[in-house]
Amino acid sequence: MKWREVDRQQCSVARALSVVGDRWTMLVVREAFLGTRRFEDFLEHVGASRNIVADRLRKLVDADVLARRPYQDAPPRYEYKLTAKGRELYPVLASLLAWGDRWMWEDENDRPLHLVHDRCGQRMSPQLACPCCGEAIDPREVTAVGERAS
Repeated sequence: MKWREVDRQQCSVARALSVVGDRWTMLVVREAFLGTRRFEDFLEHVGASRNIVADRLRKLVDADVLARRPYQDAPPRYEYKLTAKGRELYPVLASLLAWGDRWMWEDENDRPLHLVHDRCGQRMSPQLACPCCGEAIDPREVTAVGERAS
């Protein structure tokens, strides 16, 4: 199977990866969550070339992860904002951040970004919890039911 056909697999992970499955795309999404709205700012913060950032923004708009809205007429300029579909990527990004914090930094004081819960003002690390009982999820205690994609 070719990468451009991954969105047709009978697998939700594969289909999700067809939208957000490369490093530049996830860095654009990260920036959107951090409040970046304008192309030049995405370009500066993501660190990819102009054509890559433009391509990823276009693909995220086409996938309804970002909405493109004009903010200036002459010359025409646009800003990008997360849609509801895009905001639902927050747990994915927060989990990647937590994984990176745990495995990619030796000293927690060197970490460049920390999540703070606005309501209580405390640093936090996201955790998956069962919506029924509230217990933290241990992947060894979860069973996937259904057909496995081949």
